[in-house]
Amino acid sequence: MIFPIVYNWVIIILRTCFTTIAVSYLPVWLTLDYMADVMYLVDMIITVHTGYLDQGILIKDVLHLRKRYLHSKSFLRDLLSLLPTDFLYFVFGIQAPLVRINRLLRIPRLTEALDRMETRTSSPNTFRISKLMIYIFVLIHWNACLYFALSSYIGFGSDRWVYPNMTNPEFASMRRQYFYCFWFSAQIFTTVGDTPLPKREEEYLFMIADLLIAVLVFASIVGNVGNVITSLRDRDNVFFPNHELVKAYLRSHHISKELRQRIDNWYQHLHINKKIMRENEILQQLPVHLRTEIAVSVHLPTLSKVTIFQSCEKSLLEELVLKLTPQVFSPGEYVCRKGDVGHEMYIIREGKLAVVADDGVTEYAVLGESNFFGEISILNIKGNKSGNRRTANIRSIGYSDLFSLSKEDLTNVLSEFPAAKRHLEEKGRQILTKMGKLEESGEQEEVEAEKMETKISRLESKLEILQTKLARLMMELESSHRKMLARVEQLEWEVATMEPQLPEDGEGEREKGRSEGVGGEIGWDREEAEGEADEGAEVKKQGQGEDGDVTKEGDGESTKSTRVVEGDKCGLKDPGDQVKKNEDDREKNREKGDDRPGKGDGAEIEHEDEKDEISGERESEEGRENVEEDSENVEMEQKDGGQKK
Repeated sequence: MIFPIVYNWVIIILRTCFTTIAVSYLPVWLTLDYMADVMYLVDMIITVHTGYLDQGILIKDVLHLRKRYLHSKSFLRDLLSLLPTDFLYFVFGIQAPLVRINRLLRIPRLTEALDRMETRTSSPNTFRISKLMIYIFVLIHWNACLYFALSSYIGFGSDRWVYPNMTNPEFASMRRQYFYCFWFSAQIFTTVGDTPLPKREEEYLFMIADLLIAVLVFASIVGNVGNVITSLRDRDNVFFPNHELVKAYLRSHHISKELRQRIDNWYQHLHINKKIMRENEILQQLPVHLRTEIAVSVHLPTLSKVTIFQSCEKSLLEELVLKLTPQVFSPGEYVCRKGDVGHEMYIIREGKLAVVADDGVTEYAVLGESNFFGEISILNIKGNKSGNRRTANIRSIGYSDLFSLSKEDLTNVLSEFPAAKRHLEEKGRQILTKMGKLEESGEQEEVEAEKMETKISRLESKLEILQTKLARLMMELESSHRKMLARVEQLEWEVATMEPQLPEDGEGEREKGRSEGVGGEIGWDREEAEGEADEGAEVKKQGQGEDGDVTKEGDGESTKSTRVVEGDKCGLKDPGDQVKKNEDDREKNREKGDDRPGKGDGAEIEHEDEKDEISGERESEEGRENVEEDSENVEMEQKDGGQKK
């Protein structure tokens, strides 16, 4: 669509203003006009069959496509641009090409085409400059045509500002007419050169409009060219390190001339051979799967040639290619030295490196493309005598391109591929065995370490199971605690319903027990247990003491126990009778305490306070026991009644 749209935008105004050109080449213009119309029609047919995305899915159904296009604004615009306005030739004559002005409505299609080309071209900056120049050419062309038409309206040669009189043969030719007008318009828009001063009002208005447009044109040109230059500079900064900053740093720190020359040569090598050092930053904006595919297509052939990775699965290699970092070494530069701590391994992509002795002269071997080194120091092989130290001196013979793989990246990748990890470690042990740098006990230590890791993993799994069970038990404990609280509240409510039937003596104790709630009942249980233990201890002591005391105490205890048993057998049918029995028991206990032999009046007076405290505690304990027995008997009666019903 670029050709027919640009044709109509250029030729229609040209034929309208330059009548001589329109008449001289009329058959050519008519042929091109109807060819452009046919292309407009074909474009509409193609648009009807062009799919679109709906929620990420490409819609290809012709009925949906047709319905969508017919209800869109683009269809209305395309239809208006193809209206048969050529029939107006019979009214205005064949020399009135302005009747085809509706063909200019297709300009949005041109913008769409140029935008798509810009995203697909391999040189977007060059394309932007070309597109800007096309826009400027069309603008100057339209201004030149309007200038010629205004000169014809005012009169050719009437003043110095308009087009010269065509009676002069020098300005009579068609080419001279168009070129002169185009040059005049270009002078106005670029504000370069001296243009004649206008004389008439029409001329002033035309110049004012042109100068305003010229400001916008000049601003657009400067802005677009500046953006192109900035994008080119940004591209260089991303692709290559910033040489100017490094130079300024070297000058400020007075670095030696020899070292500065080496750095300049390194930069020159990068620029001449287009060596890209910041691949990860360039591809950072792409999705992970696209970055992986790019890295696989660029680096996988090199990585697959490495013998240590040849038998590894493809998914491992795809993970490793994303971790590779390109590095360039200059001639005579050491990649690593013997005894250095190794943090990465190297793969040779291009160039040659020499394995040299400590003197730097004797060469043991020469490494070439697809060779690798430094893998022993990053594999953490058990029994390695050299540890993670470098075992050789590696020096670059010329400019060498290497890929480095750090120890952290390799460890992270191998943690997801245990089989590949064992394979690489086995190859590393074979290499160390050949070099005589593998301790025999290293394998046993490795087996023990694996067993220990297995035990630790097993213990961790058991610990997780126990934690799950503990959480479940805590939930059950919390649930049972809630149920217990609900049960205690129910019992308190039942005791509260029995309060009007009990004497006033027991009301204070029960109200106190209810006010204490769950904590109070727990305290009662503890006091009862302590009281029983104290009573048992007193019985033992009294059994070792006098016989009379034992006999009386035994009688009292037996009487109390007999009454308790009788109460259990018969049940608590009348709460009032039970309370009376409890009071009788307390009176008898007091009498027995008073009748104990060996204790006179003086003794009673001396220990009166202690007796009151002991008797009060016993009464409170017995009252609580009676209340609990009462509540249990009531529940038993309710259950029996329910069963009978």
